[in-house]
Amino acid sequence: MSTLANEYKASIAPALMTKFGYKSVMQIPKLEKVVINVGAGEAKENSKVIDAIVRDLSLITGQKAIPCRAKKSVANFKLREGMPIGAKVTLRGERMYEFVDRLFNAALPRVRDFRGINPNAFDGRGNYAMGVKEQLIFPEIEYDKIDKVRGMDIIFVTTAKTDEEARELLTLMGAPFAR
Repeated sequence: MSTLANEYKASIAPALMTKFGYKSVMQIPKLEKVVINVGAGEAKENSKVIDAIVRDLSLITGQKAIPCRAKKSVANFKLREGMPIGAKVTLRGERMYEFVDRLFNAALPRVRDFRGINPNAFDGRGNYAMGVKEQLIFPEIEYDKIDKVRGMDIIFVTTAKTDEEARELLTLMGAPFAR
C-alpha cells in the first residue's frame, strides 16, 4: 500500500471525523477516483498525435490511456463523429493514491512561479478540477522525447457532500492550495 493510502486510514480520516463531527465512519469523505484528460484539436489532421498523448499519459499514470472520440460532427471545426480528439485515464485505488502523492509532492513544485493551486475550483458537490499547462512537470516525461508541450485536466472525484469537506480532505492529503 502506498504511504498516502496508509496515511488516510491512520490520520486523515480521524481528523475529518473530529472536525466535521460525523457519527459513522462511512460518512467520512474519501477520494473516489482521479481522471486525467488531454484534449487535442490537432489530432484531426495528424493521427500520430493521439499515440503521443496516450504514451505520455501512460508514462505519467502507470496505466494505459483510452483515446476519446468526437460524439458529434461540427462543420465549423472540420470535425466528424468518431474522430479521435483526445485521451483520458481514470485512476482508482492504489494507483490513484500513488499519482496524487507524486502530483502534490514532485510535479507541482516543479511548475515555474508556483504559488499554489486555485482553492476556488470546486464544483459545489465536493469535486475538484485543475489544469496543468505542460506535461513536462512530471519527472517521468523526458524533454527530448516529447513532440509538443500539451496541457491536461486533472479532476479529483470525492465522496464529500460539500466543497468545504472536499477542500479539507485534499488539504490533509497534501494539496498545495494558494492562500
